[in-house]
Amino acid sequence: MPEMFQVLPPVEALKVLFDQLSPNVMTENVDTAEALDRVLIEKLTAPSSLPSFPRSTMDGYAVRAKDTFGATESLPAYLNVIGEVPMGRGFELEVGLAQAAIVYTGGMIPPGADAVVMVERTQKLDAKNIEVLRAVAPGENVIEVGEDVKEGEPLFDSGHILRPQDLGGLMALGITKVTVAARPRVAIVSTGDEVVPPEQTPGLGQVRDVNTYTIAGLAARSGGIPQQKGIIRDDYDCLFSATREALDTADVLVVSAGSSVSTRDLTADVVNNLGKPGVVVHGVAVRPGKPTVLGVCNGKPVIGLPGNPVSAMVVAGLFLVPLLWRLQGLVKPPARQRVTAILAHNIASVTGREDFVQVRLVERESELRAEPIFGKSNLIYTLVKSEGMVCVPLDSNGLHKGERVEVELF
Repeated sequence: MPEMFQVLPPVEALKVLFDQLSPNVMTENVDTAEALDRVLIEKLTAPSSLPSFPRSTMDGYAVRAKDTFGATESLPAYLNVIGEVPMGRGFELEVGLAQAAIVYTGGMIPPGADAVVMVERTQKLDAKNIEVLRAVAPGENVIEVGEDVKEGEPLFDSGHILRPQDLGGLMALGITKVTVAARPRVAIVSTGDEVVPPEQTPGLGQVRDVNTYTIAGLAARSGGIPQQKGIIRDDYDCLFSATREALDTADVLVVSAGSSVSTRDLTADVVNNLGKPGVVVHGVAVRPGKPTVLGVCNGKPVIGLPGNPVSAMVVAGLFLVPLLWRLQGLVKPPARQRVTAILAHNIASVTGREDFVQVRLVERESELRAEPIFGKSNLIYTLVKSEGMVCVPLDSNGLHKGERVEVELF
């Protein structure tokens, strides 16, 4: 049967979708402890210096560096120990000429001292006196005030995705709440008379729902809140009613449909009637995933995915993932992790489309090799058994064994 839609390259299709959207990034204040992977929507500066007092990086003795100049094992410097700096508290005495104070790692450097001699570089003479066996320079083994970050120093710009170390850095400065982009709500509707829930034993001709869960996982990883709206049979009225209700409570609607032309047309018809302008892209020059529908309904994006699991996940990675980051205020999504590997087998293609082929990574003879996992797009375990994908470019008729290829990791 001839195709009834015009295909666009993925980059062009995504641009068409984005050109129809004017996302209004919603914000919320959250506890910093709960802000991992959230997109910051404020510019943060340090409210104070860190550390706020000079600290020792070693167990040893806080000294005036000049009192140790020239010290060697054969000609040590002699210093009088005036006390011990307690952890978590200050020290009332000041280190003066030819004096030292016992300090511990992370402890405060007492007034008058400007360096720390490691305990291994000293020798006790008695309870009050030590020999310093090697000289230290000013600032040696000391973290100065503001050496980590200075008061007023920029920390993060708006649009920064908070990492584990960022949370620790904010907590160190007492920043316990942050303003972040609200997570987009992603309604996921799965369709098909043959699709049943995973907990149900399929009958003849039936399959368990896969796409709801792979798409929900992708949405959650991209900052979205997946809303599973169940399985709808291949009936226009049922699908229209379910998608309209789902779109009312979500920011994005994803419909996982069948791969037949009739099912694609059903999804497109529904999208065209959910709101204006309706379908903006019907068909993408990509394999797997050609029967893709992109739409905008009264300001909300809608993505119609092919029903085959591999196709659905590839298309969701191309369109849903960057869309969710865009709705959180990021013009460009975070860079995906990639590795370079040697292709283990030829990959055939045709010009005019992008082919995405799953690969497993194997190290042989100290080189990383990408072994294609060839399989039909309705076989979920071609994805399960792979570590990433190789993209055959739009203008290429294939890739050859032995070529160095870029593997986008899952």
